[in-house]
Amino acid sequence: MTAKDVIKNTLDFCRMVTVEYLKDFADADLLVRPVPAANHTAWQLGHLITSEHEMISALGHKMPELPAGFVERYTRESARSDQPAEFATKQEYLDLLEKVRAGTLAALNATPEADLEKPAPESMRAYAPTVSAVFLITGTHELMHAGQFVTVRRKLGKPVLF
Repeated sequence: MTAKDVIKNTLDFCRMVTVEYLKDFADADLLVRPVPAANHTAWQLGHLITSEHEMISALGHKMPELPAGFVERYTRESARSDQPAEFATKQEYLDLLEKVRAGTLAALNATPEADLEKPAPESMRAYAPTVSAVFLITGTHELMHAGQFVTVRRKLGKPVLF
């Protein structure tokens, strides 16, 4: 197994967990906060999409375009909003997650194996010191947020999955 295989397997596993946790969510469920000051799932999904897009773009790869104004809708300030019109539907998030992940996988495929251990861009080195770490963190970052969806699932009375 190559380093690229390990990265792809990690990305695939993390995505599977996210999708499974969201399968029985309605659009309205995405706006449920586990506690008053916590970010709701809709904001977290937008944050994951914009973060992955930004990180892989910073490695010098062309990523698929996001809808106009999408990035601006997922800031620290917008995390406070509970207005459904300010967020996407579950299907729109799932489609964008897949579109961006396809770009990430294409970028991984295009990256020479030897380049994986090159230093990451300076702005990311504190949490992802190498190119391979940047690719891996797109999955582990998603899994960290997916773990937060569990609290919302419990609040909504949804079944335990894993």
